[in-house]
Amino acid sequence: MDWRKSSYSGGTSNSDCVEVAFTGSTIATRDSKAPTAGALEVPPAAWSAFLSAVTPAGPAAAAR
Repeated sequence: MDWRKSSYSGGTSNSDCVEVAFTGSTIATRDSKAPTAGALEVPPAAWSAFLSAVTPAGPAAAAR
């Protein structure tokens, strides 16, 4: 999987944050401090609902 960190994480290898990977059928998230501990995978609709709840402008703003 191609894991991505938020640009707000500082970009250094020791910046702790949540990482996200898009698998095609699911969106996976994991803790960057413990990448081998497993990932939570959710369907795209659930990810969109999550972004709508935590991003004031909705999922489109989070994708920028």
